[in-house]
Amino acid sequence: MAHQLPPPLLSLAILPQRFAICRLEPQAPVPPWCWTDGLCAVTRTQHELSIVCLEVAVPAAVQSERGWRALQVDGPLDFGLTGVLAALAVPLAQAHISIFALSTFDTDYVLVRETQLERAVRALREAGHTLR
Repeated sequence: MAHQLPPPLLSLAILPQRFAICRLEPQAPVPPWCWTDGLCAVTRTQHELSIVCLEVAVPAAVQSERGWRALQVDGPLDFGLTGVLAALAVPLAQAHISIFALSTFDTDYVLVRETQLERAVRALREAGHTLR
């Protein structure tokens, strides 16, 4: 039987801004409004162009889910480190909090609805993580 490693205990920062998760048509050009300071993620697939950026930058007519807050894992993280997202996703799932996860070269981000931020912070702290 394989030995199961405990999930890593992480330090996270709560970003102060509100974010939106947007959906555009797959062939749409990347709009200039998404390039704001701070966190911005652009992902294109054959089915969609997905953008995460500051909520205030998103035009009203754009299909989006607004009111998200981001928790940033202190990085940079070693590429060999395993279980980072699971260490965050499992306690949040147990608290019935839905997430939108992003990874970059240096770190990971978990977005939660602003209305669930306090509960998310409490669940992560109870799991042993540090938040600031």
